This record gives sequence, C-alpha cells and structure tokens, in this order.
Amino acid sequence: MTFAEKMKNKARDMKRTLILPEGTEPRTLAASRIILDEQIAVKVILLGNPSRVSTAAKEVGIDLSGIEIINPGTSVDRTRYAAEYAYLRKHKGLTEEDAYHQIIDPLKWGAMTVRLGDADGMVAGAENSTGNVLVAAFTIIKTKPGTNYASSSFIMATDKTDLGAGGNFIFSDCATIPDPTAEQLAEIAEAASDSCRIFLDAEPITAFLSFSTKGSASHPAADKVITAYELLKAKRPDICCDGELQLDAAVVPSVGDKKAPGSPVAGKANVLIFPDLQSGNIGYKLVQRFAGAEAYGPVLQGFAKPVSDLSRGCSVDDIVVTSAMTLAQSSSK
Repeated sequence: MTFAEKMKNKARDMKRTLILPEGTEPRTLAASRIILDEQIAVKVILLGNPSRVSTAAKEVGIDLSGIEIINPGTSVDRTRYAAEYAYLRKHKGLTEEDAYHQIIDPLKWGAMTVRLGDADGMVAGAENSTGNVLVAAFTIIKTKPGTNYASSSFIMATDKTDLGAGGNFIFSDCATIPDPTAEQLAEIAEAASDSCRIFLDAEPITAFLSFSTKGSASHPAADKVITAYELLKAKRPDICCDGELQLDAAVVPSVGDKKAPGSPVAGKANVLIFPDLQSGNIGYKLVQRFAGAEAYGPVLQGFAKPVSDLSRGCSVDDIVVTSAMTLAQSSSK
C-alpha cells in the first residue's frame, strides 16, 4: 500500500470535516468531489458565493451534490466569528466592527472555522501565496501550547526499504524558516518527530544534520546544531535524537558505526533535521529527482490544529492527498 493510500485510509477512519477556502478554483473543485466520493472526509465545505461556485463547477464539469457551500458574507456565523477574531487581535486595536468586515476573507474564515471546531482541517494555497496562508494560520489557529514557531516537513517515500522507516523519512524544515536559530531548530525537530509518529506510524529517530559528525569539524554552524540537539533532548526526553551528524552517518549503519559509535541515532535515523532552509529544500529535491522518491508536502507542523499549504502549481491529486494528510493530523488535536 502506498503512503498516499495509507493517509486516505487513516482520514476515512477518522470521519472528519474539511474546509477548502478557494471555492471557485478548478482543481480545488475537482478535488472536493473526489474527497467526498472516496469518503476521505465525511463533510467538505467550499467557501464562496454559491452562484459563482456553481458556475465555476459547471465550467469544469463538477457535480457539487453533497458538498456544503458557505458564503462568509451572508453566513449566520459571521457575528460569532468576528467576535472571536476581534478577541484574538485586540492587542492590535482591532474592533468588532472592523473584524466583522475582515473575517469574510476566505482564508481567515477557513482558519476560524478550524479554530472553533466547525471543521477539522483547512487546505489552501492553490491560488493563494504561502505567505497569506501562513498569516491566517498564525493569527487565528496559532501554534500549539508550548510551541513558538510553526515549520514544515516533507514525507519522503523511497525504495530503500532497509533505511529509515521502511524506506520512508521525515525531512524538515524544507519550506518555512530560512535561517533558524538553535531554539527554532529544536522546535522544528520536535514537531518533525511528532510528524513521524503521525505519518509514518513509527517512533522517531531524529538526526540533527551538519557537515560535521560529533566534533569532526569546528564551526559556529555546527555549534548551532549541537545546541539545538541539547535543547530538544532536555525538553523531550521521549524523543530519540542525536547531533551533530553528517547525512551518511545518520542513515547508513556501517558509516554510523564508524563515525559515531555508540550513538542511538547514527545509521538508524528516520527524521532528518536540516540546519537551514537552503539545505533542506535542496536536499528533498535531490532525493526526489535523482533517487525517484515520492515527496509529500510541505506539511505545516506546530499549529494548534491542522492546516496545510499547497503549491500554486499543484495537481488535483496533490490536493486530495494533502487533504488526507491534513485530516490525518487531526488525530493528535
């Protein structure tokens, strides 16, 4: 069974509600039909003016039967949502009147729907920028208690079944924080380790990657990785982690034994924490393009409730699988 099918089955079992704010976007419309028909979600909500959503659906031949369409501007929940938004932004001087006008923005509305439990997860980004999706998530859904920073991970499915979790890995952070501090890197690793349990059904074995292994080189960049490892180890003793480790020492048993003897992670890692966004983004694309691995994501992590960002070049299948992964995260809410 492929990783995508596993995520779909997991979402089916949870019988959740999904909200898709981009209600007139053609790929989103097509995906909403599949998600409902395949019972990946028991309820799918599209946002937008009903007549415009219907027209857009007809243009691409999509039947909207059974899919709920909500127009934020006329919804009975507008006052309730606005009051909560004003409360969240009162430190910025936002009044309830201003909140009443702002909350009808589809991304804000979608995020508020998830925050208040009227939906279990939100997926957007087919026509909105990552920045806009993140702003809505940060200001309304917010991060988990005890977490200051949200980040992202990719699930990498390879044919190297003797490595990682049966050939599968979590790569993080590959899409969100450009140059993380040691504190941020520790939180990235914490969230990625939790993602390993959710998506790979495996206990995380987390490697903080560097160009150095256990002091083989001395540099401030390696020192940051070591500090991040120490922070995570102190905060989450339940997570098996180690660093700093070179990539080969982290995932290849023979190399791990030689370069980092006695390490609980070396040669066994299934969660790879990159020291910065450049290396993470390059790393996942190298594995995807040269090794033929399947890359699923980016999955946003660290938020209080599930929200996912899509590439604006995504396919219908990308939206379907991302939606299943998003709802799979709701098991930990």
